[in-house]
Amino acid sequence: MTSKAAPFDELDRKIIAALIDNGRASFAEIGGAIGLSATAVKRRVDRLRESKVITGFSATVRPSALGWLTEAYVEVYCDSAAPPRRLAEVVRNHPEIAAAMTVTGGADALLHVRATDVEHFEEVLERIRAEPFIRKTISYMVLSHLLPESPEAGARGSFEVSDAENVQK
Repeated sequence: MTSKAAPFDELDRKIIAALIDNGRASFAEIGGAIGLSATAVKRRVDRLRESKVITGFSATVRPSALGWLTEAYVEVYCDSAAPPRRLAEVVRNHPEIAAAMTVTGGADALLHVRATDVEHFEEVLERIRAEPFIRKTISYMVLSHLLPESPEAGARGSFEVSDAENVQK
């Protein structure tokens, strides 16, 4: 569901880029880097949060540091009677699922699964397959990350925010 973004200017983009780079940066640090006062940065961040451009703040943790040494992508094929909201309920019950989305193509959904080892991954897969509306799954084990700095690899991504019109609620 896409919505029209609130007014969004170059200073907002710089603030967002600074927060993506370091979510713990103070308003004074961000303001000093972009030429605004800490108060002005705070007002803008508050407005960006109210308009749902900024949806939260979090820490990025290297998955292997938490014992998640195995990862895979799983294509999920459902019976035609399975609406996306039902699939969303199921994936929320599996803490091993790092990301889940509906997709085009043959599969109905794609899951990014992290597990402690292959046996743990197999157990997660069995739980997913036990859902009555899941017809089949196809799994792809991750061998290595070609872009180790990407968020999918567990890195804090630093990227430029450039198109405010594509912001989604």
